[in-house]
Amino acid sequence: MLTNIRNVYCVGRNYKLHAEELGNAVPDEPMIFMKPSHAVVPLNGGSLELPASKGEVHYEAELVIRIGEDYKPGAHVDELVDAYAFGIDFTLRDVQTVIKKKGHPWTAAKGFKNSAPITSFQTFPGAVALLEKDFTLTKNGVQVQRGNIVNMIFSLQDIVDYVGHHYGLGPGDIIFTGTPEGVGAAQPGDMLELAWAGDSLGACTIKAAE
Repeated sequence: MLTNIRNVYCVGRNYKLHAEELGNAVPDEPMIFMKPSHAVVPLNGGSLELPASKGEVHYEAELVIRIGEDYKPGAHVDELVDAYAFGIDFTLRDVQTVIKKKGHPWTAAKGFKNSAPITSFQTFPGAVALLEKDFTLTKNGVQVQRGNIVNMIFSLQDIVDYVGHHYGLGPGDIIFTGTPEGVGAAQPGDMLELAWAGDSLGACTIKAAE
C-alpha cells in the first residue's frame, strides 16, 4: 500500500562508484533532496508515463525505507523504520545538467509526475539483515544495476540521523537511500524490473507522456 505517504526524502551520490560515473565529487555528508509525494506511484507491471520530450530520462534503482515512529535523537534505525521497498528515482538528466550549472534547485529534474515508482512495502527486517542480499534492476531482461547497501557511503543509521536532525522524520515519511553505479537512459517501450535476491518485486514499461 502506498497510502499516507508524507515527505519523500532522497539521498544523492550515496554510492562512490555512482558519484564517479557521473563525474561528481563524493560528498562528505548526506546530500538530501526531495520529491513531491505526488511523484510516488506503484511499480505494478503497468505502463509508466515519463516526459521523454525533455531529454534523457535516467533510471536510478534504490532501497526505500519507510519511517514508522517520530524521530528522536539516539533512536536506532531498527526502531524508526517499519517497512522497506525498492524504487526508481527517475531523473531528467539533461534538465539536471542545465539547472546544476545555473545553481537552481533540482525539482524540475527530479520531482516530475511518476518520477518515484516503488514496489509494495514489506516489513523491515532490520538494517543488518538487508546487508545479506543484493537488489537489481533489469532493462528489457538485461541487468543494468546491482546494489547492496553495504556499499553505501552513508549507512541507514547515518541517513535517518541526518534527516531527522536537520529536517525531521515521522510516520509516513519515506527515504530513497541512493543508487549504485550503472544508471542510464530509459526509452519508451523499455521494460524495467526490480528484484531482491533474484525475486521480482515490480516492473513497468516506459511510455512517453503526451
